[in-house]
Amino acid sequence: MSDADGAWVSLFSGGKDSSWALYRALEDGLSVDRLVTVHPAGDSYMYHVPATELAALAAESIGIELVDVEPDDFAADAAVDSGRQGDDELEPLEAALEELDRELEGGIAGVTAGAVESEYQTSRIRGMCDRLDCDLFAPLWQEDPRELADAMLEAGFEIAIIQVAAHGLDESWLGRTLDREAIADLEDLHEEYGVHILGEGGEFETFVVDGPHMDRRIELEYETEWDGTRGRLRITDARLE
Repeated sequence: MSDADGAWVSLFSGGKDSSWALYRALEDGLSVDRLVTVHPAGDSYMYHVPATELAALAAESIGIELVDVEPDDFAADAAVDSGRQGDDELEPLEAALEELDRELEGGIAGVTAGAVESEYQTSRIRGMCDRLDCDLFAPLWQEDPRELADAMLEAGFEIAIIQVAAHGLDESWLGRTLDREAIADLEDLHEEYGVHILGEGGEFETFVVDGPHMDRRIELEYETEWDGTRGRLRITDARLE
């Protein structure tokens, strides 16, 4: 069981939302002692999927120890409903946090999460925190997406788009920096196609290559993979500058 003096753990993929939750936690003076990255093997209802291996570089730049959670099989099963799969996907994460709760001095005081609007994700993470008897810090939860995007840019986040899967997002978006011009374009696509400007519906995925919480920028080299309707970056090299 945690106490008020315990450690905070940040659910972390390297994407903008989990990075923002971590950054806000640090700004608020929370003692974040571990980053925890889940590495799904396939499509996932619960987790950011592409390029989670880059989280190790981000953790090195941030200067917080990373814990990897690699379940045997995260591949989506068409025979299992989404609610059951979400519960199943949570089990290895919860087991890892239970181990950290025993390992860290004072246990886990709280967990940070980057959910914006997904009740599916947030309800499960909140339930997990209740079972762990720890707090949940979710600073993006139900905030205005445009205000969040502006806040990330104003803080100095450099955000790369690494995967797209939505009408209106073509190959030119792969590798694009999520800057003010891109956000304005996403607002237009929201009007035309319903694209969420933060990609909350899986329309796109991101990776934070630099930010005020990082000591060194991450340089990415990549090739693009595009199948006509969706695509991603295939990272060929990644290093700290």
